[in-house]
Amino acid sequence: MDDRIRDHARTLVEWSARIEAGDDVVVEVGEGAHDLGVAVAERLGETGANLLATYRSPELQRAYLRAGDGEFETDPDYELALYERADSVLILKGSNNTAGSADVPGGRRQAHSKARQAIREARLDTDWVSTQHPTRAMAQQAGMAYAAYQDFVYDATLRDWESLAEEQARLKGILDDGETVRIRADGTDLTLDIGGRTAVNSAASVAYDSHNLPSGEVFTAPADTAGVVTFDVPMTIQGQRVRDVKLTFKDGVVVDFSAEQGAGVVEEVIETDGGSRRLGELGIGMNRGVDRITDNILFDEKMGGTVHLALGRAYDACLPAGVSGNESAVHEDLITTMGEGSLLEVDGETVQEDGRFVWE
Repeated sequence: MDDRIRDHARTLVEWSARIEAGDDVVVEVGEGAHDLGVAVAERLGETGANLLATYRSPELQRAYLRAGDGEFETDPDYELALYERADSVLILKGSNNTAGSADVPGGRRQAHSKARQAIREARLDTDWVSTQHPTRAMAQQAGMAYAAYQDFVYDATLRDWESLAEEQARLKGILDDGETVRIRADGTDLTLDIGGRTAVNSAASVAYDSHNLPSGEVFTAPADTAGVVTFDVPMTIQGQRVRDVKLTFKDGVVVDFSAEQGAGVVEEVIETDGGSRRLGELGIGMNRGVDRITDNILFDEKMGGTVHLALGRAYDACLPAGVSGNESAVHEDLITTMGEGSLLEVDGETVQEDGRFVWE
């Protein structure tokens, strides 16, 4: 086994999930993440935690959803209990086919998602962490040789997270004190109200309210949105290619949209429920170890010199006590490049210009 896989497992268990002896841990192992699953199981055994492993596969999910009649039991007790009683959930992604469920009818996918709302909330209430094991399918989607893609994944994942956390704390302080963010770039002029919200220093650890490995972003939950934004980073959503999405917001709601490619799946996301027309997240990428777009949201949204916005659910960590944020069955990120001529302002003060922070 590549030593970096064991390093990945150690970072996940010790730094990211902060797992201790006696913790009850659910490990969801992707179909191509077997080796990482083995390394994580070994590390959990050494820690003295309790392990229950499950299997994640787009082909398995496709078979189930396409064969059914579209009626799904709402939050079945046996599955809900699994997450309600878990201390941590480790999600080891690793697809062998990135379009494995692309032909599942949109209505059936939406119905299944809505029927699992309480299960999703129970999982989010744990110390959950999602990570990516490099597979040949992901390398192909990124347009990279497999060995080069492995190097890319581990360069982004095996970071000095404590140092990056210190740098990101600077941006968190600015957003916490701010009222209004304005983003200007090619095809984008968007204003977001962030007053009273708490930004998350997403340094790849639950100790920072961060649940992705790799991470490397600071994010918050906008209360209101106005203007237009163009997402120029191509990506795959629900197994379908999406490119050059343009959203227009008025009074916090999407009032118009277009896409050069994948307009159908964008419409499907927007029409999911009442909250899917609103933004649940503003995220600012700060991981310079992510040095290229790879068509994988886990990495691409963390790339330095990008901003991402998510339609749908807001994270509770960003909200004041007693305040309900945007609720939705989806949380779908879209990314825009902050390149030459771009400007990120907080309360009229420049924080980033041409994709570089003023302190860099």
